[in-house]
Amino acid sequence: MKTLPKYTMGIGDRFAHQGKAQLAAFIKSRSMGVEVAPVWNKSNREHNIVHSVPASVRAEADAAVQALGWKGPYFVDADHIGLKTVDPFIAPSDFFTLDVADFIAKPAADADIAAFVTAHGKFAGSLKIPGIEQSLDVSTSRIESIAREYLYAAQEAGRIYQHIEAAKGKGNFVTEVSMDETDQPQSPVELFFILAALADQKVPLQTVAPKFTGRFNKGVDYVGDLAKFEKEFNDDLSVIALAIREFGLPANLKLSVHSGSDKFSIYSIIQRAVRKHEAGLHIKTAGTTWLEELIGLASAGGDGLAIAAEVYGQALGRFDELCGPYATVIDIDKTRLPSAEMVGRWTSEQYTSALRHNQRNPQYNPSFRQLLHVGFKVAAQMGKRYTSALERFEETIAQNVTENLFERHLKPVFIGG
Repeated sequence: MKTLPKYTMGIGDRFAHQGKAQLAAFIKSRSMGVEVAPVWNKSNREHNIVHSVPASVRAEADAAVQALGWKGPYFVDADHIGLKTVDPFIAPSDFFTLDVADFIAKPAADADIAAFVTAHGKFAGSLKIPGIEQSLDVSTSRIESIAREYLYAAQEAGRIYQHIEAAKGKGNFVTEVSMDETDQPQSPVELFFILAALADQKVPLQTVAPKFTGRFNKGVDYVGDLAKFEKEFNDDLSVIALAIREFGLPANLKLSVHSGSDKFSIYSIIQRAVRKHEAGLHIKTAGTTWLEELIGLASAGGDGLAIAAEVYGQALGRFDELCGPYATVIDIDKTRLPSAEMVGRWTSEQYTSALRHNQRNPQYNPSFRQLLHVGFKVAAQMGKRYTSALERFEETIAQNVTENLFERHLKPVFIGG
């Protein structure tokens, strides 16, 4: 079976120009004694916005690996796919994120729910999970309510998995199941029975992405109760360890943190928990690379700065259109957004100070950053003008991309210090 190594990081690249710069960060990590496998990911929604195709992600990853002589494992992720969208991803991808969030709370057949409760009724009562201090009270009615909430979603994951397996063959790809894009977080007890349901559906998932407590807004820091997150994350790791033993799931099954980019306040928590449990980790970043492109363009001055300012001005004018699809994962204070005219007069330093995620800089503006995070459609519609600028200012942009991925993400999550 194609197997994920212990540590993996998902890396997005909207315009497929930063593959080498991204991979350079993983090479730096390896030089410090910690190997993290890169997973290039791009969703169907992103492909539609920038008018790319799934095969382009494979081409970018392969080209970067060849150019830099990377000898370690790497993967190409069909990010957040379902039965309606998966087919174009099947040939170029070897990692599939099965997104079944939309199927949560849809009712499975009563007979299926009853069968699930019967099959897993032995866990009713006082459920002791090694690593969690207090036993968990689990009644038969609780198991049934979890099945009513999540069984149909697990069945849908099974349908997607079987569709991919029929085309690619068993063991030739990695499976992740994502339930993070929903309203309510899943408790450790719910996660335990979700994993039971996925095992029943014969989905050999190697990573699972639940929704955690708190907000994971795009491109900015975590918002929530850090102590509560720490307990939940550790409990989830304990649940996974037990589920592997009880349900015969792959031994390398690990937690996945989606919208993991720039969540600086929880990186040390995640690192401590992973080391404590001797667990693996998959953390998925995406739009942070696109923002580093803008920072690189602005840093270059001249036409690069002009393009960066124009992207912001157009994004501001199309606020509702661009923010609507991401409304649940952004929190923008419109009063903190400068006018397009003001930004058009900014120096390189003013633009990059507002955009770069440096919380110690008083000029850093998280609302400015979030709007640009969802504004990549503007750059896509610039077409060759934008991508030509990426090529002209490649050196400056690459420095920012590599530094961001290594210093702000790989190092604090996996290396420490």
